[in-house]
Amino acid sequence: MAASLLALGLLPHAPAEAGGAGKLPVDVELVLAVDVSYSMDADELALQREGYAAALTSPEFLNALRLGPNGRIAVEYVEWAGENEQKIVVEWHIIDGPESAKAFSEAVRAAPIRRIYRTSISGALLFAADQFDLNGFRGLRKVVDVSGDGVNNQGPPVAMARDAVVRRGITVNGLPLLMKRSASSALDIPELDVYYEDCVIGGPGAFVIPVEKMEEFARAIRTKLVLEVAGVVPKPGPGLIQHASAEQPRISCTIGEKIWMDHWAN
Repeated sequence: MAASLLALGLLPHAPAEAGGAGKLPVDVELVLAVDVSYSMDADELALQREGYAAALTSPEFLNALRLGPNGRIAVEYVEWAGENEQKIVVEWHIIDGPESAKAFSEAVRAAPIRRIYRTSISGALLFAADQFDLNGFRGLRKVVDVSGDGVNNQGPPVAMARDAVVRRGITVNGLPLLMKRSASSALDIPELDVYYEDCVIGGPGAFVIPVEKMEEFARAIRTKLVLEVAGVVPKPGPGLIQHASAEQPRISCTIGEKIWMDHWAN
């Protein structure tokens, strides 16, 4: 709880760059924060896992890795669902070439797949932000890469959590999964990509890559990781990359909480 209060700016904390002396320099510190809530089908969970594992060993990713001044990044793989349901699946690892990338990918593939109730993007963001504090690395950039197929329905308001994370010098990018856009679930919204753009992502160069079809998933993850590792600010493109909105939210950032209360509180 103290960590969450601190992340929301309710307790004093040191600047993001404090304590960097003696840490190993890397091009980016990257937390992969992956949704495992019950809104995700078993095949989606497996596809998500394999997509990240394959992307990290792809030629495109390894080529991007070589472009950085340090030629290495630090990565951690986290799965999340409800407000207090976050699990570090693969702890911080250095990826500096094919061998280390393969080792990380194999660790991701080997972990048991699980599903958990509720969806707290805010809890995932605050947990991910805390992971940078004592990891022993000094990145030129800090990025949280959050993927999911639903809106926040538990924990602090997602926009408030996002803003707190950004204030700590961290960029939040998003991978909204829209494969079930036409589904009739009471907890789904068709504008999940807009929700991610306006309520979830933030920080310098933040972007989302919506995924509308299962066959697009692997390519989307690969593109996203290459951009994050290379530190490239992508150009917006229809159906692929959208930047964080600078306008007022086009959708309520508490729509998930309202839907949950309307359907389950009575």
